[in-house]
Amino acid sequence: MLSKHCLLRGPATLFTLFLLSLTTLAGADTLAEKVREHTFANGLKLLLVERSDAPTFTAYITLGVGSVHETSETRGVAHLLEHMLFKGTTTLGTSDYAREKPLLDEIEEVGVRLDALKGRKDANPEELETLRQRLGELQERHKAFVVKDEFSRIYAENGGTGYNAFTGKDLTTYLVSLPANKLELWAAIEADRMKNAVLREFFTEREVIQEERRRSYDSDPRGMLYEHLLTTAFTAHPYRNPIIGWHSDIENLSLEETRDFLQRYYAPVNTVMALVGDLDFDATVAMIERYFGDIPPGTPVPPVTAVEPPQRGEKRVSVVFDAEPSLLVGYHKPTLPEREDYVFDLIDLILGQGRTSRLYQSLVVEKQLAADISTSAAPGSRYPNLFVISATPRHPHTTAEVEEAIYAELERLASEPVSAEELTRSRNRLATDRLRYLKTNSGLARMLTYYQTIAGDWRYLVDYDEEVASIGAEEIMETAKRYFSPANRTVAVLNKEGGQR
Repeated sequence: MLSKHCLLRGPATLFTLFLLSLTTLAGADTLAEKVREHTFANGLKLLLVERSDAPTFTAYITLGVGSVHETSETRGVAHLLEHMLFKGTTTLGTSDYAREKPLLDEIEEVGVRLDALKGRKDANPEELETLRQRLGELQERHKAFVVKDEFSRIYAENGGTGYNAFTGKDLTTYLVSLPANKLELWAAIEADRMKNAVLREFFTEREVIQEERRRSYDSDPRGMLYEHLLTTAFTAHPYRNPIIGWHSDIENLSLEETRDFLQRYYAPVNTVMALVGDLDFDATVAMIERYFGDIPPGTPVPPVTAVEPPQRGEKRVSVVFDAEPSLLVGYHKPTLPEREDYVFDLIDLILGQGRTSRLYQSLVVEKQLAADISTSAAPGSRYPNLFVISATPRHPHTTAEVEEAIYAELERLASEPVSAEELTRSRNRLATDRLRYLKTNSGLARMLTYYQTIAGDWRYLVDYDEEVASIGAEEIMETAKRYFSPANRTVAVLNKEGGQR
């Protein structure tokens, strides 16, 4: 996910500039006046901003369900469903669903038997092989009914661009940009996906995701180190679990569990859609009502009840991998709408965003200890999260040297007030980044669905600057002092076998 300040952030002394920029972007009115909203009877939430500068629109559909909502039995299911919902419906992605359905049922029956047998220590190898061969034969026959990538093809043939999806800890999003006269096509396709999704090629896709996990985590040093940071930093909260799941999770996800998760949560009551572009509000509401209005509300996603206990001492984890050394340092912090979360957005800019940031100037430019360094909030935003510092030592320097230099900069932030000049420079950078993001239909649509889902109200991004305007150098210093303590940090270090710390 984009860093939080890219999604939003508005500097304190530039509050007036922020409002002026929103006026410029949205027309004669401010964004708060331009966003129009409608909640349908089944709970579906629509946010719309009319922009007539081009005959196009961008659509974001965000479901407030992500990997944080999984149980130990369903870890990885949200990411799996992201893949599966590209496979089609009873009318799309199939050449003949009436003939395909009996074959899908037989594939499921054999796949379930095979999964059950694989989990038994006394499994008969010959029986396992027989079932594998049978499943393979059925899957080969099934290929005759599969129409690959039909969603993508239809959108592309109708002028669509940027068709994609992503799953995070807190949410899942599907997006596309289309000509304005293709609104009904979009509504028909997406309503069909919500109503009539078919989880075809399920067992094949599980293997695809196993390979994705091997490529992105098991064989990638950065992915592996980040995964170890989260599992070490979080003891009780499900933010510790990887979005993709562990290998055993993926291997044992059942089609029944996946279908149940889909039918309960991928539904209007958990959905926010933002449309930004050359659209008429009343006509759009009527169109969405026509296609989505008869979909049952579904089950509201339950809140996560697990609360991470306070950390009472530094945690460290060492990862051995044949790659260049790297370092992650994470500090527990509050999330929105807590006051300290606003402060951390400024800290993020001051410490680690860009070549003028303190950490970059100190460790990369002046001391030349690091080849690269940056900061971010992770891994989600709906629940208390981490402020993460990521660094790569410059040869021949070690992770220990880099770590020591990082702590010196954190101590400086906690003991010396940030200068007025540095605050202004950071705020200018925030304003520029945000303005660039707001100019695009996609950027605005993403912000609207993100903050409606995570903060519970998209107006958070408008009201934000009034809060930041009251943050001064003293509060930044106090927040750094409170959270950048050894007892609150988790350190993950990656080195080669026998390498120096």
